[in-house]
Amino acid sequence: MRQVKSLLTVLAVLLTAVAASYSHCEIPCGIYDDAARIAAMREDVTTIEKSMKGIIDLSAAGDKNYNQIVRWVMNKEDHADKLQEVATQYFMFQRIKPVEETDQAVWTAYQQQLTFMHKITVHAMKAKQTTDLEEVETLRSLIDAFEKLYFGK
Repeated sequence: MRQVKSLLTVLAVLLTAVAASYSHCEIPCGIYDDAARIAAMREDVTTIEKSMKGIIDLSAAGDKNYNQIVRWVMNKEDHADKLQEVATQYFMFQRIKPVEETDQAVWTAYQQQLTFMHKITVHAMKAKQTTDLEEVETLRSLIDAFEKLYFGK
């Protein structure tokens, strides 16, 4: 009985966390701040990096603090999820508008934006699976390239 209560408590916490996770509305409300979302993505990558370093350092210690390692893993995964959510829910679903293939330049830009967002989601997934700091650098490069393409800088 005690295990059932514990399981139900964990499920309730997880469901609350999912419901509370940030996503911009799909009404559409017309309130968008693309630059802020890019900044948030960068912050998530920096948090993923710090989490990876924490996991690496704590795992190398002679007397391992498993509780703290688990907390860093959960933090890393949470920020990778946030990164994926901004890439999909915000940019892919709301901000990158479908275009006709009639204008080749516009069509190419559209495809490139979608490709960068897809790559960001894939590398965020890979960052969840590893402590390889190369994934952090890849994510930063992808975000930089997307920003230049998206804003035309």
